[in-house]
Amino acid sequence: MLTFQDFEHEGRGLIPRVISEHRASELYQTAMIADEYDRQRNTTICNYVQTLFSLTGSRVVDFTATNSRIASNFFNRLNTQRCAYSLGNGVAFADDEEGRVKAALGPAFDKQLSDCAYNALIHGLTFGFWDVDRLYNFPVTEFAPLWDENTGRLRAGVRFWRLGPDKPVTATLYEEDGYTTLTGKDYGALEVAEEKRGYRQLIRMNQADGARVVGYENYGSLPVVPFWGSRLHQSTLVGLREAIDSYDLIRSGFANDLSDCAQVYWLLENYGGMDDTQLKRFRDRLKFQHIAVADTNDGGKVTPYTQEIPYEAREAYLKHIREGIYEDFGALDVHTISAASTNDHIDAAYQPMDEQADLFEYQCAEFIQQICRLNGIEDAQPLFKRTRISNQTEQTEMVLSAAQYLDTRTILKLLPFVTVDQIDTILENLDREEGRRLSDGEQA
Repeated sequence: MLTFQDFEHEGRGLIPRVISEHRASELYQTAMIADEYDRQRNTTICNYVQTLFSLTGSRVVDFTATNSRIASNFFNRLNTQRCAYSLGNGVAFADDEEGRVKAALGPAFDKQLSDCAYNALIHGLTFGFWDVDRLYNFPVTEFAPLWDENTGRLRAGVRFWRLGPDKPVTATLYEEDGYTTLTGKDYGALEVAEEKRGYRQLIRMNQADGARVVGYENYGSLPVVPFWGSRLHQSTLVGLREAIDSYDLIRSGFANDLSDCAQVYWLLENYGGMDDTQLKRFRDRLKFQHIAVADTNDGGKVTPYTQEIPYEAREAYLKHIREGIYEDFGALDVHTISAASTNDHIDAAYQPMDEQADLFEYQCAEFIQQICRLNGIEDAQPLFKRTRISNQTEQTEMVLSAAQYLDTRTILKLLPFVTVDQIDTILENLDREEGRRLSDGEQA
């Protein structure tokens, strides 16, 4: 593992090795596999082929067998649920009624944060680069970090990418005092394309020259912030992959059996004179042409036998695996909630998801606070309004019954159908309506 101290000792010449070792790391390899599962191209089932053993004992591909490969979408579904549960309504900030913090972060911050958070979940780690007024997501498949040996902090890193194997490589070295752009034909031969420069441009305006760059400045620390998806510092694919693979293999095998009728077999009578080669030829003819010649003079007979596909057992096992996946991930399976469920029943169903959301939101809050510090905001306290189904009629009645004891902002926060971003607009509209009523009253 190469660290920031190694980079300080060897300089830019270490960059190709930093990229190479990062691409060979377990973190990178797991992230690449997680991307495939996220795209519903589950690697185990997509690479699966049916095999059989030949007469010599060697393993060969069974080209006659149907090879249905049905990939489930559990991975994308579960991670989308966890991310949207906490961030689907955006993030708000305590004691920020004037919107000072949200204004500093920009109007698109909620979406940019959600992109980073999702990658943090499926990869285990992602990096957010703050560029003046915008947050960029650097996934671990594109960014090689350089950690400090003594403090464990991120002190530098290299972002790398290329459009295709025949295209040049571009890499950017991010340090606390600026960034350097490099390029080359491959990862092992990078040269400086643009020398180090600061992160923020200082622009001077005058009537003669218009806008002119007069210098650069940096932040107080590295503007690339690590975002861990969990306290375990690992991808959500770890431990979940085997259950998804088992589900995919059983479901695909079920489809193959229905196509091939793999449980159909033949019993040959009075064909003892056949050797192995003749038996194989006889079987292939049955399989491909569905015709068999029986020598009735010698008592030859071919009798087909069928066996019912164990449908109920497989369905029960698939259901068991599905329930286990949701339970282990701490997600909500909506099929477990009926339309007549009360809020107490719904809250009980959400309990595992709430526990996981608490841990995830700790990671989100730490990441957001570091981004805010880059903008000079030291006291930011992120607030999350979770997206969840509920008996809205029951919840609304409960809030309105206590309305006389609550202020208007608190009532709006508690109403299930009002999002965080709508509260300020509603309050402004109420103030304008109240002003018009007072004005009309004075004129009367």
